Amino acid sequence: MSGETRTPADELPPGPDGLPVVGSAVASIRGGLDFSERMAREYGDIVHWEEPRGHVYQLNHPDDIEHVLVQNNQRYEKGEGFQKVLGPLLGNGILNSEGEEWRRNRRLVQPSFHPDRIQVYAGMMTDLTATMLEAWDDGETFSIHDEMMELTLRIVTKALFGVDIDEYVDEIESAINAFLPATSSLPNVLLPADVPLPSRRRMAKARETLDRVVDGIVRQKKRSPGEHDVISMLLEARDEQGNPLGENQIRDEAITLLTAGHETTAVSLTYTVFVLAQHPKVEAKLVDELDRVLDGDRPTMADVPNLTYTERIVKESMRLYPPVPRIVRESVQPDVIGGYRVPTGSQIMMNQWVVHRDSRWYDDPLAFEPERWTGEFERSLPRLAYFPFAAGPRRCIGDRFAMLEARLILAMLYQQYHFELVSDRSIEVVPTVTSRPKEVIVVTIHER
Repeated sequence: MSGETRTPADELPPGPDGLPVVGSAVASIRGGLDFSERMAREYGDIVHWEEPRGHVYQLNHPDDIEHVLVQNNQRYEKGEGFQKVLGPLLGNGILNSEGEEWRRNRRLVQPSFHPDRIQVYAGMMTDLTATMLEAWDDGETFSIHDEMMELTLRIVTKALFGVDIDEYVDEIESAINAFLPATSSLPNVLLPADVPLPSRRRMAKARETLDRVVDGIVRQKKRSPGEHDVISMLLEARDEQGNPLGENQIRDEAITLLTAGHETTAVSLTYTVFVLAQHPKVEAKLVDELDRVLDGDRPTMADVPNLTYTERIVKESMRLYPPVPRIVRESVQPDVIGGYRVPTGSQIMMNQWVVHRDSRWYDDPLAFEPERWTGEFERSLPRLAYFPFAAGPRRCIGDRFAMLEARLILAMLYQQYHFELVSDRSIEVVPTVTSRPKEVIVVTIHER
């Protein structure tokens, strides 16, 4: 059992044998989330297999995940595999950087996510949501994911960069939509980084597009700097020697916030609309709360504490469909996890998708039940039985921003509209960096 105290074992945890040379890499990549679930089901809390880069350990118990992300986090970093996948897009921004460079990057970006600043963002979030809703027509049919992607992109650029991006929206979305699927292509994952591949050419072209967009925003902020936006603060920042940040560093940081700052919330809202359309009783309770708390008014920051059922819906949606389905780390020192020795250079995989659907922590884990999120229930959970924003020092810096955004947008959507799925079939989740739906989720909207 995970968490037992015992003499560290030199033998490997149980796991699949794999194939010669490639080990279980092909099965892991092609199997996606189904593979991760099967590993947990067949082998237990700690699973081991080998890939060309070495040992892989999949951790399925909250205590072991807490050991890596929180208690012994200094023994782990994002690692070579993570850099190989996201480095071509994000460079050396806050999500990818390590050590002292990461600490500097976080210090520079942190003020933009201070609670006082987040209160200011609430008005921007509702203003931009209202603009989107004004453009909708009763009976209209569209991809809810596309709508949420554009909305959250507009919010993050307005809130964090202080600019409107009407002229850039299509370019940014096209670049991100080209990049993310390419990250999970089998050749890209298995072959050395210097091997030219069609997927890598698409990734490079996406980065060129985002470079051009961010360079335009930076030029705009140089001409007219803001008081609190991230770009202006990065332009003003100085290192210990008094030197300004290089253009590449500013660009990497901006692209990281641009990408990570809207993609995950858009995915989360997409799945929330999807599951609410399948659960009319939950939707009715949501609408009742919105009517009672808001009485037809636009939600404000002051209303958020009273939107308790709205928050439970967001939490339950992120449990069942975590926007980031797994976290990867690489050991930089030897360690012992769950009684097994873990050598330096091992990949550690921790799957929100698996843990969030574990019947040990959640009764009827595949059911969508917002009612489960009582204070008593949350206190009963192991600390990392629920970790949509990761944990420890590398916990998502924008978690409060994202939760506020999701609740405000959800409230405004369901104040005005009922969403009907055009197709009621189940959806397949594709685990790129985020958990994007494989099929387009098309809805028809009906005014209330």
